[in-house]
Amino acid sequence: ESLIASLEIAAVTMVVATTIGSLLAFGLVRARNRLSPVTNVMMLIPLVVPEIVAGVTALLLFTQIGMQLSLTTIMLAHITFSISYVTVIVRGRLAALNREVEEAAMDLGATRMQTMRLVVLPELWPAILAAGLLIFALSFDDFVLSFFTTGESPQPLPVRIYSSIRFGVTPTINAIGTLMLALSLATFALA
Repeated sequence: ESLIASLEIAAVTMVVATTIGSLLAFGLVRARNRLSPVTNVMMLIPLVVPEIVAGVTALLLFTQIGMQLSLTTIMLAHITFSISYVTVIVRGRLAALNREVEEAAMDLGATRMQTMRLVVLPELWPAILAAGLLIFALSFDDFVLSFFTTGESPQPLPVRIYSSIRFGVTPTINAIGTLMLALSLATFALA
C-alpha cells in the first residue's frame, strides 16, 4: 500500500510539476518585462530553502486552511517544491534554442501554435523528459516533505520505512530500501 502510494505521488508530481515548470520556463525566457529579474529570483527560492523549512511551512499552511492531511497534501507539497527544478532544466534548454529556426518556420507559413508544436517542443522534449524523470525520482524518495504533510494512511514508502526502523531493522526493510535505491538510480540514469 505504501509503495503504491509513493508511486502515485511521484507520478502525479512528475506530470503536474513538469507541465507547470515547462510553461513557467517558457514564460521566463520569452516574456521580457521589468518584472522578469524579480520573477527569475523568486523562482529559485524553493531551490535554496531547506527542505525542512518547506515541510513545516506546508504543514502550517494546510492546518491553517483546515485541509485534512492526506495524499493530496503530499502531492501539493511535492509539486510546489519540484516546479523550480523543472523550470531550471527546461529554461536552460529553451535559452539555448535558436530563435531563427522558429522565425524561419513562421516565414514558411507556420502559425505560432504550429511553430511551438512542430519546432520548439521537439527540441525541448529531452529537457522536459529529463526534468520529469528527475522529479519522479526526487518525489519517490522524498522523506522530509512527506513526513510533514502525510496523513494517517496510507503513508508513503519513505515515511513507512522510517516508522518501521524505529522498532528495529528487519530483512523486509533492507529489501525495500534496496528496491528504492535501485529504482531511484535507474530513474536518475534514465534522466
